[in-house]
Formats: sequence, structure tokens, C-alpha cells
Amino acid sequence: MSDLASRFKTAQEEVVQLDEAPDVQTKLKLYALFKQASEGDVTGDRPSAIQFVAQAKYDAWAKLKGTSGEAAQQQYVDLVEVLKAADGK
Repeated sequence: MSDLASRFKTAQEEVVQLDEAPDVQTKLKLYALFKQASEGDVTGDRPSAIQFVAQAKYDAWAKLKGTSGEAAQQQYVDLVEVLKAADGK
């Protein structure tokens, strides 16, 4: 496992241990970065408007189209570090 992959895995564990949950937009960003790092570009059709949560997740992920897995992992790690600093961890 590369150093970045190891830090990415650690960040996934650390984010759930925060005392204060991130706001909705930050959660969407974390979700999108995780999916981009794990699966690559979004595929499939955009969910319908009545599925607003699924649609928001899809849209957040779609904004990262073309971002490499490594870049998404690094952005995820960086965002978790910011959240940890704000949380006092």
C-alpha cells in the first residue's frame, strides 16, 4: 500500500471520529472525493429530481470528472486534516 493510500485509509477512519459532524456541503465533498478516489468518474444516469439526496451526491461526484484517483485521495486527506484542526483533534 502506498503512503497516500495509507493516509487515505487513515483519513476515512479519522473523519468518523470527529466530535462535530461536518456540514452537509462538506459531507457531499467528502462523499464525492471518496467515490472519485475509489471508483473513478461517475457513471449512469443522473437520479430524478424527487431523489434529491441521490441527485446531490451524483452532482457532487460529477463535478470531479477527470480528477485522478490519487488527486482525489490527496484532496480527501487534506480536507479531513482541515476538519480535524477545526475540531481540535
